[in-house]
Amino acid sequence: MGALLAITIHDLRLAWRRGAESLSVIGFFVLAAVLFGFGLDGDTAILARVAPGLIWVTALLAAMLALERLFNADYEDGSLDSLLLADPPLELVVLAKCLAHWLATGVPLIIAAPILAVILNLPGSNLVPLLAALALGTPTLTLIGAIGAALTLGARRGGVLISLLVLPLYIPVLIFGVGAVGDGARAAAALMALGGFALAALALAPFVIAYALRQAAR
Repeated sequence: MGALLAITIHDLRLAWRRGAESLSVIGFFVLAAVLFGFGLDGDTAILARVAPGLIWVTALLAAMLALERLFNADYEDGSLDSLLLADPPLELVVLAKCLAHWLATGVPLIIAAPILAVILNLPGSNLVPLLAALALGTPTLTLIGAIGAALTLGARRGGVLISLLVLPLYIPVLIFGVGAVGDGARAAAALMALGGFALAALALAPFVIAYALRQAAR
């Protein structure tokens, strides 16, 4: 566990040193949502109705911006080979790296979401369900995106390939994420579905990612 914590802290430090990546994710998230608001001509009634979808779509697209660099640095400098030979299983190492990536990109999106909720006139009663949905959904986005990043490791134009691979897999998270922003049984069921997606991704994604990394290192 000490080695895994060290990997997480190491990747977080690298992310903070390359602060432009986290800033670009947050900047895209905010600017894209605000531009959608301008495109709707500031109609507060329409904004309030489409705000959950706008926030989720922009969060989903913003989350993909930093995926290409998730394993590239380790692949390019040869440290991926060291990770393959390290004592902790590669699956746990992958999980630690995904945790660091989520802390550096997913958590800032959750923190920025209330600001966008105010700008887009989202009703105050929907703010807590929105944050709960993002807290459950963004880890799933990270784990699914990490699968795409591992499968395209070393490929030319990897960012485009990652988008093509992961966007179809993001659609269920997007649907239930938007559905969770509200009240009643439908919202509760959507939150439970997001939790199920997160648990499934947590259980399966590390093994798929580890397999893809081993293939890329050969």
